[in-house]
This record gives sequence, structure tokens and C-alpha cells, in this order.
Amino acid sequence: MTRYILAAIAGIWMADGLALLTVPLLVIKRVQESLLNSPQLLRWEAVGIGLGAILILWSGPIPYQPLWWITGGAMIIKGCFLTWGPAAWRTPLLDWCFAREAIDYRFFGLWLCMLAVLLLHALGLLHR
Repeated sequence: MTRYILAAIAGIWMADGLALLTVPLLVIKRVQESLLNSPQLLRWEAVGIGLGAILILWSGPIPYQPLWWITGGAMIIKGCFLTWGPAAWRTPLLDWCFAREAIDYRFFGLWLCMLAVLLLHALGLLHR
């Protein structure tokens, strides 16, 4: 069961990464519009907190363990900041993130795809 949940996390990273690689400005525009229409969407970052904790707790026996601890910790910190951080800090940071050029989002997408492939490799799902 643990492998499947970690593989699902890799699948989320891969889907997000491929979307950012192929149509970065459209993806970011949709996210920005969604947040403007419903700021409560940031509450979904609590899911990221949970997935980060799962990544930290369940990645013990798989390769690249320090990478998963750092990534899980970053997921938890980001999720806590976006969920409970003061709006005076959160809003300027989100505005800065939404004002980036397409190449910046593509690099982030490439990073997400790399994490997904490494996690699937660590789980033994890419080779026999």
C-alpha cells in the first residue's frame, strides 16, 4: 500500500510537471483565476502538508532518502505558509510567482518531472 501512495504522489508531480512544460502560461493563468474567484482553494494546501508528511515517514527504506526528506519538508512548509500564513506575506509572494515568465514555469515543471521519475525509480517501478 505504501508504494502505491508514494507512486500516486509521483503521478501528481508528473502530471503537474508535464502541464507546466507544455502550456505553462495557461496553467498559471487558470490557477490565478481560480484563486481570485475562490481564495478558499488555498485550504487544499493542507493535502500537500499530509502528502509531505507521508513522504517523510514512508520514504525510509527507499533510495535517495535525504531527497525525500527535504522534499517532504518543503511540501509541509509551503503548505503551512499558504494555508495559515498571513495574507500580508502570502499575497505579494503569490503575485510575484504569477508574474514569472514561461521559462521559469518550465524549469519548475522539469524539476517536478525529475522528482516523479526519481521517486518511481526508487520504488522500483521503472526497472525490473
